[in-house]
Amino acid sequence: MKECVKMSYFVSVENLPLADLNQLLERASYFKNNGRSPKFNQPIYAANLFFENSTRTHCSFEMAERKLGLTVIPFDPAASSVKKGESLYDTLLSLNSIGVQLAVIRHPENNYYQSLIDLNANQQLDLGIINAGDGSGQHPSQSLLDMLTIKEQFGHFAGLKIAIIGDLTNSRVARSNMQLLQRLGAQIYFSGPKYWYDAAEFGQYGNYLPLDQLVDQMDVVMLLRVQHERHQSETDFDASTYHQMYGLTKERYQQMKDNAIIMHPGPINRGVELDSDLVEAPKSRFAEQMRNGVFIRMAMLEAVINGRKLGGI
Repeated sequence: MKECVKMSYFVSVENLPLADLNQLLERASYFKNNGRSPKFNQPIYAANLFFENSTRTHCSFEMAERKLGLTVIPFDPAASSVKKGESLYDTLLSLNSIGVQLAVIRHPENNYYQSLIDLNANQQLDLGIINAGDGSGQHPSQSLLDMLTIKEQFGHFAGLKIAIIGDLTNSRVARSNMQLLQRLGAQIYFSGPKYWYDAAEFGQYGNYLPLDQLVDQMDVVMLLRVQHERHQSETDFDASTYHQMYGLTKERYQQMKDNAIIMHPGPINRGVELDSDLVEAPKSRFAEQMRNGVFIRMAMLEAVINGRKLGGI
C-alpha cells in the first residue's frame, strides 16, 4: 500500500499541506474505484456525535466507517447526558474510557475542538477528533469532497474560475473552500446578497461581482444554502425574490459555459438557490458530491487511524 497521510486529528483544512491534500484525493479515488479497504488486526471503535441536524454528512461518515470495517457506537445527543448538562469534554472522556477511539463531531460552536486538542497536564483524553463541521468555521470533509469533484471534472485547479454564491456569512463550506482553492491556484469570486459579504474577510480570497456579471465566465458555480436557522431576526425573506436575484435560474443555467459545473453542499432549498429542475441537470454535480463524500471520509478516517496507530498497525 502506498504511504498514506498520518494525522492525530482532522479538524481544519486551513493549514493542510497540499501534499497531504493530494494524497487524500488519490486515496479517495482509489476507494471509489473499488480499491480494497485496509485490513486491521484489532477492532477500532468510532462514535458520531452530531449536535446539529445532518443527513448527508452524518450518514456519509457512518457509511465510510462501515466500509473501513470500524465498529460504530451509536450516540444520540437528545438521549445523552448532554441533556443533563454534561460538558462535551466529559462526554468524550466517558466514551474514550469505555473504548471509543475516534469521534466524529458536528457542533454549533466555532472551534469547539480546540479545547479537546490543547489539553492541560491533568486531562487524559486520548481520542482522534474528526471535525464534521463547527458553527460557521470549518467543514473539512465537505471541502475535500468538493475538491475531489472539481478534480474529477477538470483534472486540475490552477486557473479555474470558481464562484461561491449565497449565504457567505454563515457558511463553513465557503470558508473551507476559499482557503483551499486559493492555495491551489483557482480564481475565486463571490456573489449573493451584499449584506452577507464581508469584504474584510472574503475580499482577501476573491472579488465580489453581481451574479449576472459572472455566471457565463465561471468553470464552477458553487451555490450555498440560505441558512434560515442562523438568521434569528429574519422576517421578510421572500424565496421567489431571492431566486430571481441571486439563484441559479434556468435562464442563467443556459448562459453557463458548456463544460461548467454546478455544485451545492446540500440540503438544497429548491426554487431558492437553485431551480428545482436543475438539481439533477447535466451540469449539476450534486449527487456526485454526495457519492464522493463517502470515499473522501474513508480517506480522512484512515489518515487519523494511521496517525494514531489504531487497529494494530
